[in-house]
Amino acid sequence: METRWLEDFLVLAESGSFTRSAELRHLTQSAFSRRIKSLEGWAGSELIDRTCYPTRLTPAGEAFRHEAAAVLGQIRAARTRLAGMRAMPADTLEFAVPHTLSFSFFPHWLSGVEQDFGELSCRLQASNVHDALLAFVEGGSDLLLCYHHVRQPVSLGDARYSGLSLGIEQLRPYAKAGSDGRPSLSLPGMADAPLPFLGYSPGAYFHRMSELLLEQAPQPCHLSLRYETDMAEGLKHMVLQGHGIAFLPDSAVQGELARGELLPAADEHWRIGMEVRLYRDIRRRKPALDALWHYLCGRYASV
Repeated sequence: METRWLEDFLVLAESGSFTRSAELRHLTQSAFSRRIKSLEGWAGSELIDRTCYPTRLTPAGEAFRHEAAAVLGQIRAARTRLAGMRAMPADTLEFAVPHTLSFSFFPHWLSGVEQDFGELSCRLQASNVHDALLAFVEGGSDLLLCYHHVRQPVSLGDARYSGLSLGIEQLRPYAKAGSDGRPSLSLPGMADAPLPFLGYSPGAYFHRMSELLLEQAPQPCHLSLRYETDMAEGLKHMVLQGHGIAFLPDSAVQGELARGELLPAADEHWRIGMEVRLYRDIRRRKPALDALWHYLCGRYASV
């Protein structure tokens, strides 16, 4: 169960309308309805009476409404207490960032920004791409850092969002370096001897990007899937142990390349580029955010 389901439920209980509630939560109505259904599945009971309009709660829903409000109140109170223990400044900027970018791209990018702009107080919310996007559109962060590809876009075309292109990241195959200074495994492999492949779970952004890379590859590839995970960092460590080939973003392997521990497992034709983008909601205002965005607009191209 996720706390945002409770927030969705309480908004619906208050508004009596799926349409209005979806608008308030910055979701499509279908996505909002799915989250309410998920909450009902977790609760093991129907909470919404769908036989009438305006929407109203079932008796179980009415009982659960008070419990949900109490639980959220306790969570928020706990968060407030914990926040009081932190010495973060009031102008701290909240970044929603997918795990891979938080490990690799973000630290290096932030260092470059601070060299010219000055020091920043930041709090990083690292998660998968889907949850980072939701945290941003629901107002839980000031900025969203994410990947973008025309075949796998992040859809933030609404006029209230402003975006910048920070650069291009390449996803390509890597393998453990052999003692001879060459990759221990190389694409494309052979039909009678497929290469051990370390892949991303179906729900991961890089799973789809890996599929696109293989679709546009210069020749058929022969792979045998041996392992799956959501995170590039996990695949990198599996590659370092010699378990197979994995598609990894360049920024995640810079140290390993410099030390000669990893090598590209194919030539330059076996790669796919992804744009790294930064978004803000122009309605969200704070002096530190406005100052940083003004500086960044002079350094990067708008999208």
